[in-house]
Amino acid sequence: MSELQAQLHEWLDALQRRVPAAPAWLGGRWNRPGIPLLLGILIVFPLLFSGTSGFLQATIYALGYVVMALGLNIVIGFAGLLDLGYVAFYALGAYAVGWFGSGFISGAHINVLAGPNPAFGIHLNFILLLVCATIVTSIAGMIIGLPTLRLRGDYIAIVTLAFGEIIGTMVINGSNISLFGQPLTAGNLGISSIDPPWFPGTGDFGLLNLRPWYWLILAIAVVCVFVAYRLRDSRLGRAWIALREDEVAAVSMGIPLVKTKLMAYAIGAAFGGMSGVFLASFDQTVNASQFEFSFSIFIVSMVVLGGIGSIPGSILGALAISYINFYLIPDVLNTIPHAIGLNFDLTDLSIGIYGFLLVIVMVLRPQGLWPEQRRKRELAGEVAPELTELAEPSAGGVTAG
Repeated sequence: MSELQAQLHEWLDALQRRVPAAPAWLGGRWNRPGIPLLLGILIVFPLLFSGTSGFLQATIYALGYVVMALGLNIVIGFAGLLDLGYVAFYALGAYAVGWFGSGFISGAHINVLAGPNPAFGIHLNFILLLVCATIVTSIAGMIIGLPTLRLRGDYIAIVTLAFGEIIGTMVINGSNISLFGQPLTAGNLGISSIDPPWFPGTGDFGLLNLRPWYWLILAIAVVCVFVAYRLRDSRLGRAWIALREDEVAAVSMGIPLVKTKLMAYAIGAAFGGMSGVFLASFDQTVNASQFEFSFSIFIVSMVVLGGIGSIPGSILGALAISYINFYLIPDVLNTIPHAIGLNFDLTDLSIGIYGFLLVIVMVLRPQGLWPEQRRKRELAGEVAPELTELAEPSAGGVTAG
């Protein structure tokens, strides 16, 4: 067995020498030989399925929610700020597409590298839509974060929940709000005929071939994963973690409270906005029913299930719940109740299934499926090895007399 392990180590060392060294700014973990292999597998993954595969469609949705889970993990996991109104940023990102990527604004005639679209309306390229959504949601994130600067714990959750409900109400009643003669939203009717992504030389993205959609959201997700890791290891990431662990001690050590918290809200909101842009383009519609409070709980459950503060955990939690929601329940398990003589569909119990899964995970593995090492030690009651000597009293210590 030892010879086999030695050969395996030699093979990995040889493979690592063949892989070009990553730039220093990428970080050490990106120089591992397994990273290019994993990326290669993810790139060729859609070629294993047909262009209209239901599993491929579920994977596209799952990757979209991975981006959202990564953004919410920055707010909840890194900075320790409970956010129950994350649906607001998804809504703003989706409406950025509705406003600037469709014929909704009829008084304008703008087309900027958005393909062969009609003359009426504003039609921006998908990359420009991502930029617009990032700016809009980052500003909204800071606005939402301002009232929470002096709050902690459950009070932050109440305020963010209120903002999420405010955005949802504005989306529904926005058809009665007019700006320069143009309604703010389309209300319950929604905005349809959203422009699909278009890039020079590639043409339009269609729903009869889902592979380009997969590669697009994969690229967005990979960029977001890279940014999340670099943020976590940066000075700003360490400041977030310090505030999460002990806000008073962090401020006393010189960490700027206002700037650090607002940066967490802004960056987390930007991730949600980018995902909203993609999902609105993929669904080709923006509807008020998409932005209910239950959606925020849906994303929070992904972060909790995977492990709060863990980037791999957020990815795993988002993939697990998304596959359950978009593939297993509707396509694989939906007819099981009828098969055993029960008169209901499994989709009617989807919310209950999520709750049951969360209860099971919290009982059997409270730290999450892929926990952050610091949180895993805290929940397990372990002491870091370097602190063991400090935790144990010395033999020659003073005893109470």
